[in-house]
Formats: sequence, C-alpha cells, structure tokens
Amino acid sequence: YACHKFLPTLPPPRCMRRALSSSRASGRALARRHFTTASSDDVIVVGAGFAGMYACHKFRSMGLSVRVFERGSSVGGTWYWNRYPGARCDLPSLEYSYSFDEALQQDWEWSEVYPSQEELERYANHVADRFDLRRSISFDTRVTSATYDPDACRWAVETDSGARAVASHLILATGNLSTPQLPDIPGVEGFAGRTFHTGLWPSDGVDFSGRRVGVIGTGSSGVQVIPQVARSASHLTVFQRTANYSIPARNAPLEPEAQAAHKARYGEIRQEALVTPFGIAKYGSPSVSAFEVSDEERQRTYEACWEMGGQAMLFAYNDLLKCADANETAARFVRQRIREKLVEPAVADLLVPTDHPIGAKRLCLDTDYYETYNRDNVTLVCVKQTPIRRIDPGGVSVGDERHPIDDLVLATGFDAMTGAARSIDIRNSDGLSLADEWESGPRSYLGLMVAGFPNMYLITGPQSPSVKSQMILASEHHVDIIAGIVQTMRAEGHRSVEAVAEAQEEWVGHANEVADATLYTKASTWYNGANVPGKPRVFMPYVGGVKAYREACEDVEHDGWRGFRFQH
Repeated sequence: YACHKFLPTLPPPRCMRRALSSSRASGRALARRHFTTASSDDVIVVGAGFAGMYACHKFRSMGLSVRVFERGSSVGGTWYWNRYPGARCDLPSLEYSYSFDEALQQDWEWSEVYPSQEELERYANHVADRFDLRRSISFDTRVTSATYDPDACRWAVETDSGARAVASHLILATGNLSTPQLPDIPGVEGFAGRTFHTGLWPSDGVDFSGRRVGVIGTGSSGVQVIPQVARSASHLTVFQRTANYSIPARNAPLEPEAQAAHKARYGEIRQEALVTPFGIAKYGSPSVSAFEVSDEERQRTYEACWEMGGQAMLFAYNDLLKCADANETAARFVRQRIREKLVEPAVADLLVPTDHPIGAKRLCLDTDYYETYNRDNVTLVCVKQTPIRRIDPGGVSVGDERHPIDDLVLATGFDAMTGAARSIDIRNSDGLSLADEWESGPRSYLGLMVAGFPNMYLITGPQSPSVKSQMILASEHHVDIIAGIVQTMRAEGHRSVEAVAEAQEEWVGHANEVADATLYTKASTWYNGANVPGKPRVFMPYVGGVKAYREACEDVEHDGWRGFRFQH
C-alpha cells in the first residue's frame, strides 16, 4: 500500500517469540548490554499523544528525568495521524480537553462544539509549546523493543533510529486506536492506484476531484470521510460489511457566551463528569428506566435526544445498555429516522442496522452521512453476504460484479487497545514477551499494570474505562495514579513494583462479570477484537462506569496500594 511505510512493525512470528522466550539469562544479558551504551532517565514514555504529553509534564514536575519516544513527527497521537477529511472528535470540545491546568483550560478558545482534527492538533501543539515538552521528546522514533533487568530494576529500550535508553519506569502511552488494521483481501497489495488508510492520512491532504474512489468500511472513520469524498469524487463506491447506527452530530460554532458560561464553572463541571458513567458531564447520569415512562413520554425524550445530537440517545434511560427490550425502543426510533433520510428503500434496507443493539458497537456521529447515499455519484455495495472476492490493479470484485476505481480508501479501523503495545517486543526478566502473555487475550490489574512485568505501566489499558469514557480524563487519572505509585516508591525506598497475579485475576474476573451483565457482549466489535482475524475474543474496556472505577482505584490506594507488590 501507499501507507505501508508508516505502519509499525508487528511482533515476530509466534514460533520465533517462543524460541526467544526460552532463555532467562539471555534476556538479562541483553538488558545489561543496553545499560553500557544507552542514555539513562528515570522515566521512559512511549507515545506523545494526549496521555504521553501529560505523563511527560507530570513526571518532570516531580523532579524526574523523562524521555519520550514518538513515531510521528509531532505531538497529538490519534489526532496527528487521523487527518482524513471530516475527522472530528465525537465528544464536546470543552470536555475533551485537559483539566490539570486551570490557566490552560481558561485560556484556550474552542471554535466548535465538536472539535475537528485540525483544531485538536493545534491544541496539542499549543500544550507542547506552553509546557516546553518538545525538549523531552524524540520524534520520528519508533520503540522496537524493551527488556527488563531485575537486578538493575530498569528497562532497556531500543528504537528503529538506533537510539537506546534505560529507565527505572516504562510507561506505555501508546494509545487505544493507534495501530491501523489492514484488510486481508486477495490482490489488495497489487492495486495500482492510490491507497490511503484513514489512520495514516497524508499530511498534505488528498485531492479526489474527478476520481473514481472506493471506500472500504463504514465505522466511525468511514461515516466521517464518506460524505467528504463524495463531494469531490466523480464517483464513490462504498463497500459495507456491517451497517452501523449513526446519529447527527449537530455540530455548530461554539458561541462565546456558551463558552464563557462553561468556563465560569469549569471546576464544577469537571467534578460532575467524574460521577457519570462515561466521564461526560453534558449527558449526566440517567436514573429512570425506559419502561418507567409512558410510550408518549419516551417518544418525546428520543425526539429531544435526536435533535440534541451527539451521544445523548444512549443517556436517555438507565437500562438502554443492559436490557434488550429497553434498547430496542431506542434502536427502533433511530432506524425509523435513518429510513426517513433515504430516498431509495433498497438502499435504506442495507443501511439500517438489524444485527446488534444500539450502542453495543461504538455509536457513530455524522454530518450528512445518510444523505450522501441519495447522491447520483454514490453507490453502496453490501459485502456481508457476498464478500469482496478480489482487488485487481484497477477495481474491486464482489461476487461476479467488478467495480472500477482509481483510488482506494481503507476505513478499516484499528487493532484496538492492545495492538500498539503488542507491536513492541516487550520482555520481562524471564524472557516472556507481552505478546505471549496476552496470547489468549489481554489481562491487567486495573488497566494499569500486567503481572510479571515490573515497573511497566499502561495508560488506559485493557480492563479500564479507556474508550468507554472521555479519554483525556481517563489518561489524566491513570497518569496521576502512576505518579502516586512512583512517589510511594521514592518515599519508601522501593526499587520495583508489580501487579500481584491474584489481584489481577480478581479484577479481570470482575471486569468480565460487569461486561456480561450488559449488551456490549452481544455485538462483534473492536471492543472485543472481532475486527482483527485471529485476535482472541475478549471484551477489553471496563464498563462499570467512570465513577465506580475511580472509587475502586481510590480503595486500592487507601488500602496501601492493595494488589501491588513493592520491593526494595
């Protein structure tokens, strides 16, 4: 593909990983070799997205030396790479932002209700400059391996640039949606036209004027990019496997008066967010069941949520993601609204979701998505029953029908939540790799640490709210917890910390129990790895709610960091 050169290197084949895991002594020797040639810091952070930037700032403010490695050429993480036309956050800008610095949140002026990729990238660069973070960041540098030496209690890191570093603490701020997933379709590598992945979009943009374009994928990225491409392409063919629920974003300019009112009580609003299911104050915490009201009142509520746009629909009642019958009342309403937007009934039949509860997959937000299919230059092709048979140098064949295209856009998502960490050859003192440890699915303690991997921390890892919450809020929370652990180590003279295996198993069991009580497990989605062939089906986010999760973390800390083992 045209985007191949940007993709991270995957872990070695499984047989090679097992062979490499056989020698504990070789792992120690490798780590010690690094120590003689590498720069030394207190903390190494992998990734300079919003989580990595805050980690850099937080640990530097504690007087620690910090080294950040970032494979991109600048800061921003997800919002550096996902620069496709139409890319936009699906959470309100005034909430999807840092809270750690009062002056920052008061000074920065947002221009829209939902921030675009361009605005979020500007914001990230402003933060990097405001807090002088760039001096600690090595850009255009991908971490390829990390090896732990238990005698030195330090991690040794290697990069594709040849730079090496060692540190007492390794923090993986690698992001939940940062490893693009490419489709396994015969012939795709031989396509002669231009190929673009939405997660690796060229920084100088793409002109589709007069081109025949094919888009594969209709998830969140596809829903955003498709209307934009349709406006300039001579013809757009959309290849859809699964119809998804999408709600109008209702994006608009952010009025100065509304922004000022929000900032006047920013502290209160931030606190309100902490006690909501997803860490978003705008939608609050529903307290009423869908069946505790009349049909007429429920209809009026759904109408109001539809007009508000955004994620409001999922917050209408407290049982929409737990009770199938309650969920169906909202799903039926949205399906009807989708049909009203479409001219051709046959096209509507393809675009109306019928195979999963609303909200069980990530709810998409759009601007003119369904209306795009009313255009004369747009064709929708369903590939669920009849998959794409082959891609040749100039077209895509579905069954016996060939669709000629000049350009191919892959809106095929990511190896979510674990892909980035697994792409690094991370090995503990026994030579065991993180990829092997997670071979049957990811397991962690609170989404923060993995048993057997001392002094290695995850930010928004599996079994934490992560993608089922406001991600910047979740990242700040995790960085603050890790900072608390590190501060405890410094104060008490500990050299290492790791998750206790029994505590990890108990937490994973709890997270699974919580998920099983919801409708999230009723859909095949990237939440459970279903979009990646061969990936274990494990539901990864913690869906007990931000409030419950934060309370669990506070209990752990107040109980002397229960579940963590410290050693001198």
